[in-house]
Amino acid sequence: MAHLLDAIDSLLAPWFQARGQGAYRLGQVRNWLFERRAAGFEAMTNLPRGLRCELARDFTPWSTEIARHAQAADGTEKLLLTMRDGGQVECVLLREDRSPRLSPAGRVGRRTICLSTQVGCGMGCVFCASGLDGLQRNLATGEIVEQMLRLQRLLGPDERLSHIVVMGMGEPLANLDALLPALAEASREDGLGISARRITVSTVGLPKAMRRLSETTPRYRLAVSLHAPNDELRRRIVPVSGTISLAEVLVEADHYFDVSGRRLTFEYVLLAGVNDSRQHAEQLADLLASRTALVNVIPYNPVAGLPYQTPGLAAQRTFRQTLEARGVAVKFRHRKGEAIDAACGQLCRRAQEEMRTQGRSPSRPNLG
Repeated sequence: MAHLLDAIDSLLAPWFQARGQGAYRLGQVRNWLFERRAAGFEAMTNLPRGLRCELARDFTPWSTEIARHAQAADGTEKLLLTMRDGGQVECVLLREDRSPRLSPAGRVGRRTICLSTQVGCGMGCVFCASGLDGLQRNLATGEIVEQMLRLQRLLGPDERLSHIVVMGMGEPLANLDALLPALAEASREDGLGISARRITVSTVGLPKAMRRLSETTPRYRLAVSLHAPNDELRRRIVPVSGTISLAEVLVEADHYFDVSGRRLTFEYVLLAGVNDSRQHAEQLADLLASRTALVNVIPYNPVAGLPYQTPGLAAQRTFRQTLEARGVAVKFRHRKGEAIDAACGQLCRRAQEEMRTQGRSPSRPNLG
């Protein structure tokens, strides 16, 4: 069966036409998948039963199995998904406001989903669990869209997705061919209807891919992962930057801002004793002071087996105050879902280690 979410329109339009069905049938399927959160074709009750049976014979909206579903007290939920080839990725639902009170529009607070774009990662960031086993493969468009729909199905009836961040496993700009069509589905009115300004794409800083994004689809917000204020330290923390200077990355970031008009975000994972000193903050301020940007500082979420630690509160406070004193806009990301291994790659890593302990291959997990 074809994975329907790889290319809904181009798969279904000729399929319906060949059966003498009107073009409106495609809209009905879209409405069931993206708006009404259908579990499958059988739920699409405004389609004739025979047509639903034929759709189920030729297509599937789901190409993954949910290997694990973890929930935290703060409302964070994380799915570990197993692909057809046995690879695994994570995706996360973040609830910013759990109040039962509805907004004037009849909806609760922000609901953000975090998506993966690759099985594993080839960027080699030394503190990250996602890339410990390297890159296995890129995800297909449908596998990215499927994460959106599976997370949406975790919401209550009064909840709606409001934001997307592409900051999960993998380097998003290394898989633009699959990612851009997936985000187009998210922002379509007959898709998830999420405004492009509420979609953020993260990158470790790949200049050629950043330029491609600027020239083809400068609709989304861009978040650039710096993690260091100078090239020497960044090469230690982010090995892929060995041949890419901060100056090159910032040139492309500035170009994206010029083209898109979207304020840039610079991500900075704060590692105790590595990049968290007052001097590092001063250097970062020198780098960014003239730019219309937000620095999103992320106190490290420790990963088992890695030597890095979270800075103490005093170090975090000094880092923040140093940046703010220099006029740099700063946001410290609140750590959510720590009890369920919500940091990128952690749940996948834990599952793989458990399978190794049980004598099973982590690349071919048991789906039974």
